[in-house]
Amino acid sequence: MKTKIALFVGLLLTANVSFADLKIGFVNIPAVLEKAPQAEKAKKRLEQEFSPRDKQLVAQQKEIQNLEEKMARDASVMGESERRNLEKDILNKKRDAKRAQQEFSEDFNIRRNDELGKLQRRIVEAIREIAKDQNFDLLLTDGVIYASEQIDVTTQVQEKLSRLPD
Repeated sequence: MKTKIALFVGLLLTANVSFADLKIGFVNIPAVLEKAPQAEKAKKRLEQEFSPRDKQLVAQQKEIQNLEEKMARDASVMGESERRNLEKDILNKKRDAKRAQQEFSEDFNIRRNDELGKLQRRIVEAIREIAKDQNFDLLLTDGVIYASEQIDVTTQVQEKLSRLPD
């Protein structure tokens, strides 16, 4: 990191650019992501899309739990074949539930990443517009150890996102 900064400063000096003429800013991307209205809407879309499947998974788990309770409660009075059939049924339902849970997780992660990608593209777009509109020479994001409030344009990016349509 220090070498990158030294290289940048060296390039600025060789290009005969005065530091007083530079306009540098900083954007805290995690803070933008946290407060972006688009993030909240994406979260609600995901909840709406995946809520029925989540409820189905909960129902499957409850059914398995009920069958296990029945097995524990009635095993001593069950016939051998009835007990084996119930054990087999529980095992099959557990296997199906595990598979359904894995599919749910994979599908959810794919959709979440899709929504996050869209939001990240919107954020970059907003940052670029602010940089051009306000004549920034350089805007930094991740990896900044310190940024004074004078150069932090995070709030401006958040405001711009709140004005953008979905």
